[in-house]
Amino acid sequence: MSAQTSAEHDSRIYVAGHRGMVGSAIVRHLLSHQGVSPERLVTRSHAELDLTDQAAVRRFFAQEKPDQVYLAAARVGGIHANNTYPAAFIYENLMIEANVIDAAFRSGVKKLLFLGSSCIYPKLAEQPMAEQALLTGALEPTNEPYAIAKIAGIKLCESYNRQYGESHGIDYRSVMPTNLYGPGDNYHPENSHVIPALIRRFHEARMAGAASVAIWGTGTPRREFLYVDDMAAASVHVMQLTPDAYRQQTQPMLSHINVGCGNDLTISELARLIAQVVGFKGDIAFDTSKPDGAPRKLMNSARLLALGWQPAVDLAKGLALAYDDFLQQTGEAR
Repeated sequence: MSAQTSAEHDSRIYVAGHRGMVGSAIVRHLLSHQGVSPERLVTRSHAELDLTDQAAVRRFFAQEKPDQVYLAAARVGGIHANNTYPAAFIYENLMIEANVIDAAFRSGVKKLLFLGSSCIYPKLAEQPMAEQALLTGALEPTNEPYAIAKIAGIKLCESYNRQYGESHGIDYRSVMPTNLYGPGDNYHPENSHVIPALIRRFHEARMAGAASVAIWGTGTPRREFLYVDDMAAASVHVMQLTPDAYRQQTQPMLSHINVGCGNDLTISELARLIAQVVGFKGDIAFDTSKPDGAPRKLMNSARLLALGWQPAVDLAKGLALAYDDFLQQTGEAR
């Protein structure tokens, strides 16, 4: 255990969004790999604390006074959800991050980690997408409201650091994950991301004896995927970096760090891989009337790799674990 980690061993840690896929993975990692005792973790469900309610959030921080914050709470969804609820996606995410970051500062929180998304980068950003691509071009229209909110979260952290870092000793950091999947994912038939949606679709097709499954779009876009427990490990790794180490890979107004595995594949290849994991042996068709989204989204994670983090779970293993999670969540038979 590092000297910095030892010094923080008694700190109280608030994980915002602890019931979500990423938040629950961060809780698992803190408990199982970091030796954090359960009584040091501070959590609230949405029913207990509405993070869009500024007064409620301020009261919570004033009462609980956490030392560290992992801001993993967000309204999330796939292309369909982003297209259908754009106002909800931009409003709720802006309110969550503004309320939490400001209340954290007001209550004396020195260390905070904000979790963003790879959708912050321009639709036609040079691949792989480096942190420097931020704000250099137009966003993908289908998830622009969500992306704008996440960009605002990065800039909130940077702005508080610039204004209060020296005077108040705060250090608010941001990590931008690639597409995540794994335990705790949302398997809703319409509002989920691509991997959980395909797991459900192929499973239901296999159980029904269907001859084919239709996939949205052309199947040609390329995507990168990271197992959520790897994201949790990366988040804790970045939070625990010394200020000097973090500054060596960032700048005051370009302070976010990408988190990805460095490999991508086409949606068509992904679909065939998931079909194999699930055991669906029928045909795969593509509904080209549906949107594709960005043509490619591969992260340049060189900064994080230089800081000593590596992913541990490859896609084949991760998809098998994700399918097990789907079966457990839904109570479906294999």
